[in-house]
Amino acid sequence: MHGVPLASNPPNRPVRPVEAVLFDFHGTLAQVEDPLTWVIAAAAACGTELDRGRATVLADRLTTAGRAGGPLPHRVPPHLAEHWADRDLYPHSHRAAYTGLAATVHTDVAGLADALYERLLLPEGWLPYPETEPTLRKLHEAGVKVAVVSNIAFDIRPLFAAWGLDGFVDGYALSYEIGRIKPDPMIFYRACGLLGVDPERALMVGDTPADAGAVDAGLATLVLPAADPGRPNGLSAVLALALAGQA
Repeated sequence: MHGVPLASNPPNRPVRPVEAVLFDFHGTLAQVEDPLTWVIAAAAACGTELDRGRATVLADRLTTAGRAGGPLPHRVPPHLAEHWADRDLYPHSHRAAYTGLAATVHTDVAGLADALYERLLLPEGWLPYPETEPTLRKLHEAGVKVAVVSNIAFDIRPLFAAWGLDGFVDGYALSYEIGRIKPDPMIFYRACGLLGVDPERALMVGDTPADAGAVDAGLATLVLPAADPGRPNGLSAVLALALAGQA
């Protein structure tokens, strides 16, 4: 059963008005498409039609090897170690790390490793959670500023534009642009600076301990469990916290 843990104000401190909400991207606002769809679509981009059985086997092996947005790989080959360490700071390292991991799986589909990565850059490669649009819209309508704070090494602004959500986001603090990675407090400070909001008037919402690092920057923090693509993840709980006391 999913819980909604909250790392927030210390006991007995009055509830603070929320002027801004910072959201993590992957696992909070959107989820990568399911592995089977990912592999079938990437193979089709290479001119190969995979039957479901073969695609299922490849999807399992590729996910185990290491997929962006998937579980961490059990082992990173030594020749990819430096790129892996820098994957959220530099676009070339992000690409090299994940195409390199995919290349460790024998597929017989020429160009599949690159096609799998390119799928990650497309709006079709992701599914916003069902509560994402209504939550962002209601915050926008209430005058609460919104930023997306993500450890990521490619520009996600085109995804939000394609989904019709860009009008609800006031700023993006992306690790590869800022040069800092969550849970470094500086990335949260920078996000608050982009919005012109004091950290103590902001709420960070994410799904990992790295997101909870915002507490060290003075932000109240809500940690929600990541859900499978297309499934509710409890994001609307943000509204009860951010809009408390508003008419």
